[in-house]
Amino acid sequence: MKAVFKSGGARNPFERFIVSHRKGDFIFSEGDIGTEMYIIQSGTVELVKAIGGETHILATLEKGDFFGEMGVLEDLPRTASARAKTDVEVVRINGAMFDSMLKGNTEITIRMMRKLSHRLREVTEMLEQALGRQVAEEDRPVRQKSAPLRDVYRLVASEGAAEFFVNREGDTLVGRADPVTGMTPDVDLTPLDPQRSTSRRHAKIYQMAGTFYLMEEIGVMNGTFVNDVRLATGAPGALQNGDVLKFGLVSLTFYDSED
Repeated sequence: MKAVFKSGGARNPFERFIVSHRKGDFIFSEGDIGTEMYIIQSGTVELVKAIGGETHILATLEKGDFFGEMGVLEDLPRTASARAKTDVEVVRINGAMFDSMLKGNTEITIRMMRKLSHRLREVTEMLEQALGRQVAEEDRPVRQKSAPLRDVYRLVASEGAAEFFVNREGDTLVGRADPVTGMTPDVDLTPLDPQRSTSRRHAKIYQMAGTFYLMEEIGVMNGTFVNDVRLATGAPGALQNGDVLKFGLVSLTFYDSED
């Protein structure tokens, strides 16, 4: 079914750019010349690609995710198709609007950079395999993680609904899984956040001189709180045993002992 523009009172600055698609509609097809990208306003979209006569699902995207950005950047044929898995509303963005969006939306800009970086790493690895020149493991940059110390240094949801362990060394990233970049945070709050109030990369916890700190990442929309006090972006807050941390609408209690 052909996409139609939504009418009615403005719900956000992009109201007049919102288009609707019914379940099963193709928003664009593989091989189409792309001049626009899309941000999902509601519903779910699948990215699919025909390989060897079969259709493969590459990713399933939800509200707040974006796709088709390479069409804005390069005006080249689409390398995959975008299909509405449910009824969806998407914000359709052309080149001029894209430039304005990058200047005014830090989170989208950062996620796009991470997505392109992730793709570059994947292509590099494919080339290494094809040329038979695998990079030795000791030469690869690897983020070292220590095994979590059980029952110590953890985040616990109310009534024990979920428990997450904090890395004793290095950062512990808190957020939601990002199908756009393929990244999953150390503490994945996706199952606890049906309202999607937590950002993909929301905050990180790290230890310094025996004290744990919580710091909000750039571009977070719904705030990070320690005992109901909101943290300023980039300003770390020291944590103590029993502190209640809030990431958007998700509350977790921090424990640094076996209590």
